[in-house]
Amino acid sequence: MSRWEHIRGVLFDKDGTLIDFHATWHAVADSMALEAAGGDRTLADELMDRAGYDHREACFRADSVAAAGTNADIVDLWHPELDREARRARIAHFDRVTAMQGASSAVAVKGVLDAIGTLREAGMRLGVATNDSTEGAERTLVSLGVAQMFDAVYGYDAVANPKPAGDVVTAFADMAGLKVTQVAMVGDNRHDLEAGRAAGAGLVVAVLSGTGTRDKLAPLADMVLDSVADLPDLFKIGQAR
Repeated sequence: MSRWEHIRGVLFDKDGTLIDFHATWHAVADSMALEAAGGDRTLADELMDRAGYDHREACFRADSVAAAGTNADIVDLWHPELDREARRARIAHFDRVTAMQGASSAVAVKGVLDAIGTLREAGMRLGVATNDSTEGAERTLVSLGVAQMFDAVYGYDAVANPKPAGDVVTAFADMAGLKVTQVAMVGDNRHDLEAGRAAGAGLVVAVLSGTGTRDKLAPLADMVLDSVADLPDLFKIGQAR
């Protein structure tokens, strides 16, 4: 019997948790930075650095704006000079870009799609909570062929306060007819885990498949796993629950 037998719903972060963050997002983020820089390659590289891309290590830094923030955060970082109307238009544009290009470029973390199917077959309610747009997350699940397995998808634009606030965890629990203590929050950065803690989730799981590191995530997590592929074993799916 699993120690976590009370868990009946799992809410996943998307980038770095369900999909390979670096493989999926580097080219998309770079094209956005180049556009924001007006085609200036040097300035685009500087914008990528500000957003959290480590050019020497060829990866995004943990808990950076690119790794954990929203498109609104990116716009504020790259275009602080914009007035309210221009800012809103630029956010909407970036939402469209990430929704289309992110979904078409999505690469699933190894073993994740099988794990999702196993959890669903076991009766778990499944949801996605991302600081990407809701449309972007929905398109990504369709691209991966698993949209039908999820009960709900929440982007930063679907709740009053996006992660690290706990709004999305509470919204998922309410939608699924569960207590918050019956929900597991799973993610690869501190924003995900902080959201789980803020809402009082029954289980907070860190995964090392994204930008977060064990030393950064472990203090906030009940459990640290290599990836979502390990969740069925954690819940002892296939054994008596």
